[in-house]
Amino acid sequence: MSNRALLEVIALDAADAVAAEAGGADRLELVTDIAADGLTPPRAVFAAVRAAVDIPLRVMLRAADGFAAGDVAALAAEARALRAEGAQEFVLGFLTADGAPDLAAVETLAAELEGCPWTFHRALDRAADREGLRKALADRPGLDTYLTAGAADGVDAGLPVLLAEAARRGEPGYEARILVGGGLRLDHLPALRGAGIDAFHIGGAARPEGWTHPVSTAAVAQWRRALDG
Repeated sequence: MSNRALLEVIALDAADAVAAEAGGADRLELVTDIAADGLTPPRAVFAAVRAAVDIPLRVMLRAADGFAAGDVAALAAEARALRAEGAQEFVLGFLTADGAPDLAAVETLAAELEGCPWTFHRALDRAADREGLRKALADRPGLDTYLTAGAADGVDAGLPVLLAEAARRGEPGYEARILVGGGLRLDHLPALRGAGIDAFHIGGAARPEGWTHPVSTAAVAQWRRALDG
């Protein structure tokens, strides 16, 4: 079994996807509107990306900035349409106003996905009770990953939480893979890898010139080398 770490890169379009794959990305997170922290992409963009690369891609299900689910029926319809277009993996995550997991919204979408693998994204880092959220979502069909920085402010602040959660892997609520993202830097990798964490997510780090520029193959390749070294 390979111990190669997973490198997931945020892609906004087919050009990003091609550059990320060329740099050594293992998977893409496909979103639109990064100013709103990533929303559901148009189906045509998904189709173009799917046609452009061979690596897996997870598609964001999120209608508006923030962590409220909003119109869940509309999101469910979008998930159906994306699946009809060929989407097989997804990203989602919703909180109620008091910071609890929005189980009704999550269950509605999980039912729509019918066992497709999905990531619960950084809404975890805004939860009132991280452990309570993990335990409430344990056993949800398809949930195989938590995208987290360990804290709302990013990996610098969340590193102790990430290391502590990694040590609990396999306990109830802690079976899903930890995918670290949110202010992640190369100098964080030794501690995270040392704790057994094997999945990493980059957005801005793949775009040294900023979000108005496409993914840099060279930047992704630098991360690939760091993870493989």
